[in-house]
Amino acid sequence: MELREFAESVLFGTTLAEKLRCPDEITDETPGSAIVTPTGPGRPQQLQFKPHATGKSEFPGLHRLEQSSERGKLLHFFGNHELLATELMALVLLKFPDAPAAFRKGVLQTLKDEQEHTRLYMERMQACGIGFGELPVSGYFWRCVSPMENPIDYVAGLCLTFEQANLDFARHFAKGFGQVGDAETARLLEKIYRDEIGHVAYGLKWFRRWKNPSESDWEAFCRTLKFPLSPQRAKGFSLNVEGRRAAGFDLHFIAEINVYSQSKGRTPNVLVFNPFAEGRIAGGRAFNPTKPQAQLARDLENLPQFLGRQDDIVLVGRRPSVEFLSRIKQAGFPLPEFVELAAIKNLTGRKLGSLRPWAWGPDSFELLKPVFGNVTGENRADGKRFNAGLAQLYSKAWSADFLRKILQSAKGTYLCTAEEIGVAVHSMAQAQAAITKIRRRGHHKIVVKEALGVAGSNAIRLFEPEVLEAQWRWLANSFDQKRELVIELWLERELDFSVQLEMTANGLKLCGYTGLINDARGQFQANFAEPHHHKRIPSRVISLFREPVDISNRLLNLYGEIFQQLETELRRADFIGPIGLDAFVYRDANGAVRLKPVVEINPRYTMGRVLVELMRQTCQNCSGEFRLINGAQLRAGGFEDFPAYAAAMEKKFPLRLGGEPVPRIREGVLCLNDPAAVRVCLAVFRVTNVNNKPCESLFVSEAK
Repeated sequence: MELREFAESVLFGTTLAEKLRCPDEITDETPGSAIVTPTGPGRPQQLQFKPHATGKSEFPGLHRLEQSSERGKLLHFFGNHELLATELMALVLLKFPDAPAAFRKGVLQTLKDEQEHTRLYMERMQACGIGFGELPVSGYFWRCVSPMENPIDYVAGLCLTFEQANLDFARHFAKGFGQVGDAETARLLEKIYRDEIGHVAYGLKWFRRWKNPSESDWEAFCRTLKFPLSPQRAKGFSLNVEGRRAAGFDLHFIAEINVYSQSKGRTPNVLVFNPFAEGRIAGGRAFNPTKPQAQLARDLENLPQFLGRQDDIVLVGRRPSVEFLSRIKQAGFPLPEFVELAAIKNLTGRKLGSLRPWAWGPDSFELLKPVFGNVTGENRADGKRFNAGLAQLYSKAWSADFLRKILQSAKGTYLCTAEEIGVAVHSMAQAQAAITKIRRRGHHKIVVKEALGVAGSNAIRLFEPEVLEAQWRWLANSFDQKRELVIELWLERELDFSVQLEMTANGLKLCGYTGLINDARGQFQANFAEPHHHKRIPSRVISLFREPVDISNRLLNLYGEIFQQLETELRRADFIGPIGLDAFVYRDANGAVRLKPVVEINPRYTMGRVLVELMRQTCQNCSGEFRLINGAQLRAGGFEDFPAYAAAMEKKFPLRLGGEPVPRIREGVLCLNDPAAVRVCLAVFRVTNVNNKPCESLFVSEAK
């Protein structure tokens, strides 16, 4: 029989007998002309593809394989996949008659193997009481591979994607069938696994022959695949390195596919780190971060990967290294899909869930505007993502006014007074009056902040006996630039903490409480989280109060009331998204401990929220700390560079996982950005058991 006639029988046959028939002798002397891809292969009625977009069929897991019927369902999935591969190989032979004879011969041999696999799966599913065609079948493989325009599309899409994934699935389920006593099916899957190694090796050989020689296998593979296919489809539940090495993949390719992530079905959310939204709101397009600030933002740009879910998209200037991502994956964290900012236009052809920048502001609005039309997971007008009403939520003056409303109804001698709340001023006369009023009350130390500004900057302290000339100039310059200032007395802080919230369409949700450690300038240094942080105020905060005895419950009730009032304000502003509320405990002039329950309200993600999300990957009864290490701390510890520091940390506090069924971090240190790539700031996460030394101590002093 001629190869063309055989391929036509396999592709267009409407009975399984036609599709699975294999003559002893096949020649390829008259390949004929190329055919146009049909809408689908010929099939028996009971094996016609279910309509597209009718939902996924339930895929049985290992935990259900003890039931014969469930094993039959799983084998039905596999049988359809093998039949699809057979049909696609027949399509390749008919669509590319001018392909090299050696390539066509290899496709024929692989097709015969797939026919045999289909027959064997049919026998095993029938032994489990399932007939081939009793269940709906998907045409996903066909939709993804059949549009191929040349043979390299075929080897990339079928051999190097779906068949490569089977290196994981066949070995995984062979073990599962063996564990439930179905040794015959386990042997079948082991045979298919060995065959798949040969099929993938065959595809890799031709892929390397046809790809651009200047590209690595990985680069060419990523470039050749066409959406919805991606390297994510080329792997299963766990990566079988041994099988890939046997098929001929190099270590670089294996490392890359191990950390690659892209959604296989769930519509992904898009996250991006834009820490200067407040600066842009205050200064408009004229705002420019300082060089150290800009470098810090580049160093931390991957942090949103810990805020999203599996397969979400994180926009970055440069994709993190494979080595770094491998360490993060080994720690148990899911990896997102990283898309470089220069390629953001590539997202305009994809459905997106929701947009989750670090902060909504003019910068994130402009950056994400090209993909607004692709968002399907939220019903929100573009103008409501950011507007003047939302901009006011960033203002320290707005936070001060909100606290005044709280104190009108909140009662307790442990609370701050209205006089200790900042006052907004807009002119030199107002500033002078506010300063004079505070000092007449006997409070000498004063702090002046711009109502909108980057955290820890755009503020001065008036601690001298008289306001200095340079300080008056600073005030005058701020007013010349139409900046609103907030003037308040300086309070001697004992401990800062923050509350992490999420405003949803259904209301305000508490995410957790974290301790907050700032430097002398008010810039963030670290957060700490205790066990039960998701519902309890840190015990270190509670322990500062000697009375009343029920202070813990009182504070929880107080914050419950604050959340109710804040939710009302957020609904009025039509705000949806993350919220961070900063607070602190201080001592008044008489030495009494008091609480300032609202210092700033940040309508954005915060480092505290990052810690709350990190803690999801820790074991019970563990404490955690998220800390930023800068160059000064590095030098103070005697370290030459960040990689040396990270190596010392990981040696001193090795990461240990534990727990079932999903291992989580029990103790140790994990660097959250790449020590080899950062310039000014390394993010570090440390987990300790509650019985160990508290983890708020400086890492630098402990690392040696």
